[in-house]
This record gives sequence, C-alpha cells and structure tokens, in this order.
Amino acid sequence: MLSWIKQNLKKPKVVILLAILFALGLWFALCLPRPLFGNPTSFVIDDDAGRLLGASIAADGQWRFPHNAEVPEKFKKCIIAFEDKRFESHWGFDPLAFGRAIRQNIKAKRVTSGGSTITMQVIRLATRHNRTVLNKIGEIFMALRLELGYSKNQIMALYASNAPFGSNVIGLDAAAWRYFGREPNKLSWGEMAALAVLPNSPSLVHPGKNREILLKKRNLLLEKLNKQGVIDGTTTVLAKLEPVPDKPVSLPQVAPHLLQRFKGDFKNNRQTFTRLQTTLKTTLQDQVSDIVEKHHQVLKANDINNIAAVVLDVESGAALAYVGNITHREDPEMESDVDVVNAPRSPGSTLKPLLYASMLHDGLILPNSLIADVPTQIAGYHPENFDLGYDGAVPASNALSRSLNIPAVKMLQQYKYERFYDKLKKIGFTTLNQPADHYGLSLILGGGENTLWELTGAYADMARVLNHYNNNGGKYDPADYHAPVYSLSPRQKPVFEKSGLLDAASIYYTLQAMEDVMRPGEEMLWQQFSSTQRIAWKTGTSFGFRDGWAIGITPKYVVGVWVGNTDGEGRPGLTGIHTAAPVLFDIFRLLPAARDWFEEPTGEMVKINVCRESGYRAGQYCNDVIEQRVPKSGLKAPVCPWHRLVHLSVDQKYQVTGNCTLPDDIINKSWFVLPPSMEYYYKTKNYQYHALPPFAPGCEQAETNPMELIYPKDGAKVYVPLEADGKRGRLICNAAHRQSGTKIYWHLDDKYIGESGTYHQMALNPSPGKHKLTLVDAGGNTLQINFEVLDKNK
Repeated sequence: MLSWIKQNLKKPKVVILLAILFALGLWFALCLPRPLFGNPTSFVIDDDAGRLLGASIAADGQWRFPHNAEVPEKFKKCIIAFEDKRFESHWGFDPLAFGRAIRQNIKAKRVTSGGSTITMQVIRLATRHNRTVLNKIGEIFMALRLELGYSKNQIMALYASNAPFGSNVIGLDAAAWRYFGREPNKLSWGEMAALAVLPNSPSLVHPGKNREILLKKRNLLLEKLNKQGVIDGTTTVLAKLEPVPDKPVSLPQVAPHLLQRFKGDFKNNRQTFTRLQTTLKTTLQDQVSDIVEKHHQVLKANDINNIAAVVLDVESGAALAYVGNITHREDPEMESDVDVVNAPRSPGSTLKPLLYASMLHDGLILPNSLIADVPTQIAGYHPENFDLGYDGAVPASNALSRSLNIPAVKMLQQYKYERFYDKLKKIGFTTLNQPADHYGLSLILGGGENTLWELTGAYADMARVLNHYNNNGGKYDPADYHAPVYSLSPRQKPVFEKSGLLDAASIYYTLQAMEDVMRPGEEMLWQQFSSTQRIAWKTGTSFGFRDGWAIGITPKYVVGVWVGNTDGEGRPGLTGIHTAAPVLFDIFRLLPAARDWFEEPTGEMVKINVCRESGYRAGQYCNDVIEQRVPKSGLKAPVCPWHRLVHLSVDQKYQVTGNCTLPDDIINKSWFVLPPSMEYYYKTKNYQYHALPPFAPGCEQAETNPMELIYPKDGAKVYVPLEADGKRGRLICNAAHRQSGTKIYWHLDDKYIGESGTYHQMALNPSPGKHKLTLVDAGGNTLQINFEVLDKNK
C-alpha cells in the first residue's frame, strides 16, 4: 500500500483525491457543533430530595430545563415505538425507514414522512437546518458522527432535553411539569404517550384545539406498545381513558426568593449550572411560609408589610427553609418580590452577643462583671436604653439578656470599635463597607448594616464551634466560620488550631446569657415544661422602629426572622420582641424539640475566685468570694475595682482618719463602693447596697471628690432645642453626691444659679457658645467642667 502511494503521489488526480478525502475526513471529525446545544436554559431549583421548588423561563422566552442525563424508561419505550423502532441497533441512519419514507412521499406526491432517526433529529435540533436534500444528507453523516462519540443513552437524553413539546415548552422535564404538574418519572403510560407524540407535531398542544388529533395519536401509540408487549391490555385500556394535556399549568413556586438569589449568584459567577439541588426541605419551607403569612395578616393592620425568615442547620450551615418575604404579587405595594434575607438592614442590638463573647475571649470581663449603666455622652454621642432608665451598674450577662444599650456602648468603648469592626470582618460580615470610624460606637446599636443571611450564619458559626470543640479534642477548625449555604459541596478535611476566633467557653457563656431572655408572653414559665426547647435568642430593633429582628439558637438549628417594611418606613410598635420574636418561636415549634443543650467546654475553663458583688476577680478586700468556672482568658481579667478598705468609728456610723481618732478606736472594714454617678442609680434598685457613712465631724476628709456630674460631661457639645412656642428650651443637668442630703451649689460661668438637696438636678438656659459649670458642696468640695452649646443656625 505504501509503495502504491509513493508511486502515485506525483499524479495530480491522486493528490486531489487524497486532499478531498482528507477534507471530508476532517469535516466528519469536526462536523458536530461545539457545544452541541448552546441555548439558554431555565433556572431551576430542587429541594434536598430532588423535588422541584421553582423555575423561571429561559432568556429566550422558552421553558427549557437544563440537560438531564436521566431519561425515564417509559419515555424511551414510547419514543422508540413512535419515532425510531430500530434506534437501539442502527448507527444513526436507518436505510429501511428512509426508503419507506421515500415511497410514502412519492405515493402521496408530498412530504408525509422524513424517515429521520432520533439521532438525526438530535442533529436537526442542534443545527436548525432547513429541510433540503443537501441538509438531509449532511444530517445523515453528522448522525453517524454523533453515534461514534455518544452512547445511545446519551443521545436519548439529548433528544429528551431539547425536543419541542408545543407552545414555548422545550424538553421532557419542562413538558412534564407544564402539562401535568409532575416530574417525568411520575407520569403514567397515558401521560407519557401523549408527550411522546408531541415532538413530531408540537402544534397539537393548544388550549381548545386539536384535542381529537392528539388523542388519536396518543391512543395509536398505546396500541402499538400493547402489540409490542411493552404494556398489557388492562394498562392500555386504562391509559386510553386518561385525558390528554390541556392548557399549561403553573410550575411550583415554593421558594421564589431563593430562586431569585440563585439567578443572581449565577450571574456573579458563583454558580455554573442553571439547575441546582438545594438544601431546602419542602415541608418545612411550606410550614415556615404559612407562619410568615399568618403573622403578616396581623402585622399589616399596623402597616408592617414584610417578613423574612431563614432556618439553618448548625452542622453544615445549610438553609433548611428560606422565606425571603411574603408572597403577594397581586399587591405591588407589598413589594413582596424583594428578598429581604439578603438585603442590608440596620441590625439593631443583634451584634451585642458577639461583643460580649469577644470581651470574654480577650479577658476584659468575666461573665457577670459589673458594667456602668448611667447617662452617657461620648464625643457628642448620647446612647439611651430602650426604657430610658438606668441601673447604675449591671452584670454584663444581665446587660446582654436585657439588651441594655448604655452598657453595650461602654463595653465597646473599652473593647475599641476598631477592634470589633475587624472581628466582625473576620467572622464573615461583608456589608460593612465604610471604614470603622464611619460607624464608631454606634456600631453596637445598629449603626451599620447587616443581612439576615449573614447574621443568622454568624450565630450558626458560634454554635458550630461549640459543638465541635469537644469532638475535636479541644482544638478549633477555622472552617467552622463560613457563610450559610443553600447547596452542599464536599467539606474539606479540617485543619485544627489550638485557638479560635472566639473560644468555646466565651461562646458557651454568651449563649447561656441569651437563654435567660424572657420569651414573649411566657414570663419564664417555659422553664417549667420539659417538652419546651432550650433556646438562646436575641432580638434587635433599629433606630426609628424600621427593623425588628429575632435570632434563636439550639445545638442543631438557628432561626432568623426580620420584620419591617422594605421601603424603610418605621412604624410604632415595630420592635424585635413584639413582631419578630413571636414568629421565631412559632418556627421553633415546627422543629424537633430536644432538651439536650450545648456540652460545657470544661477544657477551655478554669476555676477562679470571683467577687460576688462586682463579678470581677476577687481582690484582697473582697469578703464575699465565690468560686466560679470562667473562660481561661478570665485569668487576666481585672481585679475587682470597687472594693476598698475604709476606716470607721467604733459604732461604724462615721468614717474617720488617723488625724482625728486614735488608732485603737478605728475599725478597718472592706466596703463595696461605686463611683457617685453609678451609686446614685444602683442603690435605688439594689437594696443590699450600703452607701459609705459620712465623715465624723472634725475629721479630715481623705477621700476623692464625693461629687460627680452625670450630665453634661466635661468637654461635651450639647444642643438645646426650641420649645413649641419658639423659645429656647432648658438644659437639664444632673449630678450625684455620695452623702445623701448634702447640698450642692450650682454656678454657671461663675454666676450663682441655685442649690439642690436630695435630688441634684438643675435646669439651665445657657446661650450658644462655650460655658463653665461649677458645683460646690456644703463641705467645700468643688467640681468644675466645660461644655459648649451648639447654635443650630451655624
């Protein structure tokens, strides 16, 4: 052969022939389109069991589901019997069927049959060639090439995914849902036979038209299947009684907002395939949607129109339910198309547990360390508690469970908002787009923006770290901190570290404090019922009553709820406790209840002596000491700053000094002493607190200034608003004195204004500009501060 080629290569005819053969071979090898089908497909999401949750129409206006490699056996039998009975044996072209078609066309003097195999039809669908003789020949060779590169099952799947089924329905999957409202593998023989005849004449499916033709074709196919022994006589008779499809039905829309999110993630290159099996559970999704709708019916009476809820599995962070909003598309004012789960909103107080855990982790406080709760102004920022009251000092855990604002701001001031901002970024918050200075101390009260998705995910992170701590032998996996997911991917092998972003003990005490929050309408009675779940939870309310939040945690689940208006309109009574919390607990009632709680991470704890009154590490003057387990970082927590040694007279009614009393007549005693401003409020709510006795007459006062100005603070800039009558209002100043009943004399810019007795309060009317306020008590102690009144016209 080689010798013949060498002898004839110099002949032009041979060279031309070889070139033609090479070109034909190259064309044959490369004749198939790349890709074979490049049409846009519908976005489709399924639940965790593969059941359809929702779909959207493709970009070209067709209902075309993504390619499905699995073709139901019923469809294979039906389409082979109807279109290509030798499909399993031919090589893409059936000469017998082609010859029969030519005879039929000649006899009828028109084209009545094409003789195309299923493989050739796949080529026609892929190339969209006009039906000419030349294109027909090309289809034959391309079909042969397709058979060489694809299996019969793959070719059948290509046909089932791309064949037209009438109207704007492409592919078997879309047709099954559009005409019968079920997935293909759940169709009956009658239903499948009706679909199998449609690609041959897709115009048969039009509401009210061609019903008899479609019925006749369907029944002929059923009879053919019966003759071939595919179905028995009884099945044939029953299948013929089934109706043929009428007008298309609506597809399920179980999770429309997640479908919307999936489309957005696809466009942002976070997804690569337009069909996705999600982690959602259809039954739970429906139940959560029903709860959201039930509460919406009540809340909309107060013009609160929108609710969102998400349920996460702690272990994987997977969404089990995703209700992005109510679903009332018939009412545009509801704006129900907005997915609030992924919308940045002011989080209110929902970041407070993260600050509490961070401070425990860094050893700045112990679980019950007293935090100041007094009127506060920091660089013009004036936070207030929700109830506008003050406790003077409150245990940190109690401040968290009661969601007190001033202690939270005091804690953030101590922790530093820049450090907390960085911590939130590391935990996974992506919506804090401004520098830390932009938010300042308001960050802890909702001064930034977060999404329900990321907030709920952060709480799931904490629960996951705590669950894994003992299982990981006391080590930490950085991968435990990750954003929630709505589809599962293989988990990477953990890489353990000795320390974590938040240690397990700090998380444990945080969740313990959150568990003590009183549930709406139950007044702690839930603890008496063994069937009730233990839940750590937190609410939040944004400034202006625009957002209500509630997030709850158990060892297995995290539930997050947001209530408000998508347009940001605030409403009276729109608080987390009154609007979001009831939804939260209704959802938790759907979830499996268990009394099991988080296992105590004893390996991350130490026992230390703690001062019962202050909650700090016990110092030398603390006489009421208890032994407590605290996070290991508590070893570097501050020693109690409020206990000191005082010198008393023999009857303990007066404080004395060595200058006026003999040493033998002095009793030294440990005393719990708060600063005057804290003491002023603390003693009204804590009957066991004993103020220091006064100094004995004639004794030199050796203590620091017994007075403290509560408001305004030194260097404050204040604004005095105008009253309704247009006159400038008054600045209400507050002071505290350690000795009850002692008079304080007030001076503004060195001019005497007046005196106060039991309650040290004075109304001033300063003009815009800088001022000096001087206080002098009856003992001659002086306190002086400077402040500035702002002029609103400047």
